[in-house]
Amino acid sequence: MSSRIVFRISGLCCGVEGATLCSVVMVQDGVLNVEVDVLSSRLSVTYDGRRITPKGIMAVVAGTGMKAEPWPEERSAPAGEQGMWRRRIRLTLVVCGAFFLGAGFASHWAAGGTLLEVLAGAGEQAPPSVSRFFYLAAVSCGAWFVLPKALAAVKRLRPDMNLLMTIAVAGAIALGEWFEAASVAVLFALALLLEEWSVVRARRAIGALLALSPPTARFLGPGNGEILEKPLAEVPVGATVLVRPGERIPLDGIVLKGFSSVDQAPITGESMPVAKAPGDELFAGAINGDGALEYEVSRPAADSALARIIRLVQEAQSKRAPSEQWVERFALYYTPAMILLAAGIALLPPVFLAADWGLWFYRALVILVIACPCALVISTPVSVVSGLTAAARNGVLIKGGSFLEAAGRIGVLAVDKTGTLTRGEPEVKKILTFQGHTEREVAERAAALELHSDHPLARAILRWAEGQGIRPLRAESFRVFPGKGAEAVIEGRRFWIGSHRFLEEMKEETAAVQERAEALQRGGHSVVAVGNEEHVCGLISIADGLREGVATMVAKLHRLGVRPVVMLTGDNAATARAIAASAGVDDWRAELLPEDKVAAVGELARCGFVAMVGDGVNDAPAMAAAHLGIAMGVMGSDAAIETADVALMTDDLDKIPWLIRHSRRTVKIIRQNILFALAVKLLFVLLTLLGTASLWLAIAADMGASLLVVGNGLRLLRGEKNA
Repeated sequence: MSSRIVFRISGLCCGVEGATLCSVVMVQDGVLNVEVDVLSSRLSVTYDGRRITPKGIMAVVAGTGMKAEPWPEERSAPAGEQGMWRRRIRLTLVVCGAFFLGAGFASHWAAGGTLLEVLAGAGEQAPPSVSRFFYLAAVSCGAWFVLPKALAAVKRLRPDMNLLMTIAVAGAIALGEWFEAASVAVLFALALLLEEWSVVRARRAIGALLALSPPTARFLGPGNGEILEKPLAEVPVGATVLVRPGERIPLDGIVLKGFSSVDQAPITGESMPVAKAPGDELFAGAINGDGALEYEVSRPAADSALARIIRLVQEAQSKRAPSEQWVERFALYYTPAMILLAAGIALLPPVFLAADWGLWFYRALVILVIACPCALVISTPVSVVSGLTAAARNGVLIKGGSFLEAAGRIGVLAVDKTGTLTRGEPEVKKILTFQGHTEREVAERAAALELHSDHPLARAILRWAEGQGIRPLRAESFRVFPGKGAEAVIEGRRFWIGSHRFLEEMKEETAAVQERAEALQRGGHSVVAVGNEEHVCGLISIADGLREGVATMVAKLHRLGVRPVVMLTGDNAATARAIAASAGVDDWRAELLPEDKVAAVGELARCGFVAMVGDGVNDAPAMAAAHLGIAMGVMGSDAAIETADVALMTDDLDKIPWLIRHSRRTVKIIRQNILFALAVKLLFVLLTLLGTASLWLAIAADMGASLLVVGNGLRLLRGEKNA
């Protein structure tokens, strides 16, 4: 039996260490799967409890110089940030190390030699004892967190950046280069501190989602109606919550009293406030406008829309993007290769060319310093998580880095009609009757047959019937024909309801009925037929208008190179043709059953990378068949969120071209970071071979490269406006 456990890792500072941790744990007997999230310091392990225990996994982690402890499930915030004490200790050590380095340098300079000689380590005299003491103190401060991990790397016979730095510092001391040894130790410690700050910055961007919900809520207590204020976890479902003007909505619920406009931008990315009245849905994290509201809690705090968003963003971080996987694989070979290169530089010239041993050993140490792959490895996950977080802020939930990168590759887009291109709220326009039946009779039977259906056309019929004061009749022996219609026994007689296609299959269509149905379809209306075992009782004409901005959205997709844009619908050809012409799509397919949509997506996949956009569960098979599934308008819908690779929280179609641009921007920044990091490494290898690079300059360059690539990745947090 397999189990899954999540650990919080202390001492996990960069992607290199994450890759090391993953490889060490994965090879253990009984470990089935490992996922490491560096930015949240989270380790997820799926294991066979009969062969390894959580304590055994924690012991393995301890062997890497890091520490694992079970993830506190009650904690809703993204954990993983080191404790305050650890950050303060690291900062204190860096400050002390810098002080000792400065003191050593000052005493060294005062003892003799020029400034340039001291900086270059070429002074004729060795540093005085007091300088060496200060330099050694600086080295000790810098190596405090590095040395244990370096020793762990030696035990594992797997070199990492900590071992590289340790060898470089020890080698510099052996050569008498005390100033450079101290400089490397302090600057490396500073680089780790700054890198950790950058990672914490990305973590806090995720944690900022939590701040969207207040910690407590005011609600009416049971019995006497006393106003209570308690943490969100203690507010029961069904409680009546009070929200004042300007306050954030603490929990999901349904408005009972009051009218207001609510800013849902923090959750859905909508630019305009949404009017709320009794019966409307509220989402945790939204900001109430100028009206007071009372609403009934519909979900516990842990299952609110905001909580689900946070969980999805956190889970997405552990799903590695292709670029992350490539960089981590590259780093596994890169570090040993650089160690071999350094060894060759240290040995070959002195052995074969009778060159100076000290000079080439020093150059080998410079190679080891610049070989540190941290800048290369950390830049990619920071960029990915920044991209995921920015998307979530804009109402676009992406379930992993792989899907974030994939969105930019979309070349063909398949789009569902009802509820996607159209508003999804069709209205009954007219009812045509036959064989002496009245509108009310047709409506009563249609409402009875559609009572348990969630199809948009069914909902339109039920809304119209309710508005006319018509109550559905009781239906028995209910039977559904997927994608076609349904039948049931009403008042002792069998009645059926379905599409024009279903009517043809029933073989009850007369010339008069066909003529009226085709006339309605040519006008862009959907036709629902109602009949019994003898004849057609009536036709219900239903129309659904296009969403605002559909044609503009299609034009944006064309400018992005997405072509063709194809509409898929189960509706009749005449209606599909009319809607397609208004939307400006390149092609359309009509009268499709769910399996037909799957086949259509498979056909389109031959033209390029295809994405399927639908309104959730109804289009799940087609979304699963596409390279990328996108569900829209899923706020509050658990099933729809689970269905797709990408979930759009609103019905704003402009989010689709935004997603494509955002994905391409993310991939561009990742590539920039990788090329820049590798270029810096290559440049310093050449400078080292030419004899113009020094240890402290190499570590300073590596630190600068790390900060630049991380800063470049964090730019994605600003996102991009729709355009």
